[in-house]
Amino acid sequence: MTCLNRRDLGLLVLRTGTGVVLMAHGAQKLFGCFGGAGLDGTAAAMEHMGFRPGKQSAIAAGLGEMGGGALLALGLATPAAGAAAAGAMAGAVSVHAPAGFFAQAGGFEYPAFLGFSAAAIGLTGAGRYSLDHATDHVVDQPWTVALAFLGSAVAAAAVVGRRAKDRAKPESDSFD
Repeated sequence: MTCLNRRDLGLLVLRTGTGVVLMAHGAQKLFGCFGGAGLDGTAAAMEHMGFRPGKQSAIAAGLGEMGGGALLALGLATPAAGAAAAGAMAGAVSVHAPAGFFAQAGGFEYPAFLGFSAAAIGLTGAGRYSLDHATDHVVDQPWTVALAFLGSAVAAAAVVGRRAKDRAKPESDSFD
């Protein structure tokens, strides 16, 4: 009889909790579930926050959260899942950063925590109680960790950088 491994059980709990929360946030953006704005409302909000084009930004954020969250919860393609969710949360942090750290004041505490949790799971691996383990880690290889996190970091830096650059531009004078 094999004993339950506490480390792997802890990873299962962390993966599942983080993944389900991320899935719910993605479902709000993509489908309007749980009181969310849905794709059209999220696209308009993304435009207002400076992420352009809004619809593509809403789809990317929603898929990063919902898809990354689902894969984290299942423990499948964990490096890619963690990197995708962390990248999506980097965008959310950039929106909330001007309000400071704590969430109660509108700060970035919550998206940062979700992003760091997703990244840590992606780097650590899903553990024994996962689909990655059941599939002999076919999509959880050292090169996938490096590629996933590099790709996510480059994409997040580009998106957040473009948003910052666009927001720093002075409004053009127009006489209508």
